[in-house]
Amino acid sequence: MRTHKINLFFLICVMLVTISCNNAQSDGSSEKKSDIKKEVAKEIPVEKIITGAERTGEYLKLLEGKKVGVMGNQTSMIGAVHLVDSLVAAKINVVKIFSPEHGFRGKADAGESVSNYTDEKTGIQVISLYGNTKKASPADLKDIELMVFDMQDVGARFYTYISSLHYMMEACAENNIPMILLDRPNPNGHYVDGPVLDMKFTSFVGMHPVPIVHGMTIGEYAQMINGEKWLKNGIQCALTVITCENYDHSKIYELPVKPSPNLPNFRAVNLYPSLCLFEATTLSIGRGTDMQFQVIGHPLLKGLGDKDFSFTPKSNEGAKTPVLQGKQCFGYDLRTFPDSSELISEIRIEYLIDIYKAFPSKTKFFLKDNLFEKLAGNDVLRKQIIEGKTAEEIRATWKDGLEKFKKIREKYLLY
Repeated sequence: MRTHKINLFFLICVMLVTISCNNAQSDGSSEKKSDIKKEVAKEIPVEKIITGAERTGEYLKLLEGKKVGVMGNQTSMIGAVHLVDSLVAAKINVVKIFSPEHGFRGKADAGESVSNYTDEKTGIQVISLYGNTKKASPADLKDIELMVFDMQDVGARFYTYISSLHYMMEACAENNIPMILLDRPNPNGHYVDGPVLDMKFTSFVGMHPVPIVHGMTIGEYAQMINGEKWLKNGIQCALTVITCENYDHSKIYELPVKPSPNLPNFRAVNLYPSLCLFEATTLSIGRGTDMQFQVIGHPLLKGLGDKDFSFTPKSNEGAKTPVLQGKQCFGYDLRTFPDSSELISEIRIEYLIDIYKAFPSKTKFFLKDNLFEKLAGNDVLRKQIIEGKTAEEIRATWKDGLEKFKKIREKYLLY
């Protein structure tokens, strides 16, 4: 973040110098203005972040002559071409595709089970690893000699792609199949925050003792799964990570493809770690609209939120039966507040605290299915909110766990 602020300050200074120089061109010479722009451009080298998938020269040779499995989804892109299509075009023998939550093409609802099927474009069988079956069986992996894993994570513990990663690494380790992981930047990789998971609350939305925001790429996270021996019986996967180029954790990365149907843009991805806890409440966070994870609302918040702001969730792609479907919800529009250009660098627990205080029916605020405990990773946070603890008091209880985690995390960082 410090680097980001310094870069921003530098850019502002350059802009001011440019404006000053342009104003000094009293003769209106477009040639002189063009020269100034060229000089400014020389001072600001732009290095494009290159994902692991794009670095084909680093891994195609490892796939030649092998029967390859691919675990991926709609984010598994090399430019405008899907990874699987690229591999097939390169004469790589892709024998099976494995897909996570939302399916191989990324169209399914959150939590929706997707059956096995044959991909129409390639004719390759797709094995769904979400729903009743989350781990590939020995039969699923039969004849596969090498697994390629490529999915865009968003850096939150409850985003299930890292749980799917865990199970695929475990299945590969048990069946002696090496894995090549094509790394991608973490759009929330610039910070680490939240309570560390209490392992009594382990679930598919939280499998490891990490905070809500772990600040690691999926390649770094895979190394931590291996290194901390979190797979069953402490086994380890034969893992090769193809790293990104020109990336570090201070760089801001806007995703070229939606990582899932309800994270439509960078604002939603950046707000996701702060708003996902509302999934375990009676409120809507915009599923069934085009403002997913950028708004918070409920019919009972009329007059308590942003003036004249409301939305009505309706069935749409990725949210066939959204929370509060067909009901006008009043509340808060976070697309422009506090500032749409502001980069969120901590979990905004204040949203949850303030809206709980304002909500007129406290006993109906939290859902009664333990989902909040699974998302929070403990049974403490709900109690703290009900007791009226401040954000500062709550954050203080995260401090020790975060410091311990950061020391572990440091061992596995690649950037």
